[in-house]
Amino acid sequence: MTGYYDYVLGLIPAALIGVTAFLNLIGLSLTAALPGGALAAGIIMAHAVFVKAPVTDEARVRNDRAAGRSADRSRAGRSGVGRSRTGGAD
Repeated sequence: MTGYYDYVLGLIPAALIGVTAFLNLIGLSLTAALPGGALAAGIIMAHAVFVKAPVTDEARVRNDRAAGRSADRSRAGRSGVGRSRTGGAD
């Protein structure tokens, strides 16, 4: 069964080679076309990593809970407003 990340792994070299070849065919030199292909492949990789991150829902909930606990601890430690942790004035 093929999933999203299987398609991404196939699209990375296809975008690099395909966009580079297309730009080369329309008249750009290979040296000028290659960054265009690399940009297309990079956009696909960035989407796979940052937009549709490979994190399960369970791990995402666990991280959200940990972030909430950290924020609660941070708020609880603010009793000495205007003073640094060493005891001096800010």
